[in-house]
Amino acid sequence: MSANPKAKLLAVFGDRVRSHRKTLGLSQEGLALACGLDRTYIGGVERGERNVSLINIQRIAAALNIKPSELLSDDN
Repeated sequence: MSANPKAKLLAVFGDRVRSHRKTLGLSQEGLALACGLDRTYIGGVERGERNVSLINIQRIAAALNIKPSELLSDDN
């Protein structure tokens, strides 16, 4: 996989996190508190700047009350 598809994947993941967060009416800080991560980390995830670990994907999904697959699947 070249750098461009990786960047696109990270951007799509970040967009999905942002969309679900906004649907719940959460700020980045609120989501960060709910999943035990730093607000700046959540901001980096949403901007596609972070390559998120599986553990953090699970933490973010749990805080958003969704399955991790909803952040990863192509049909969102």
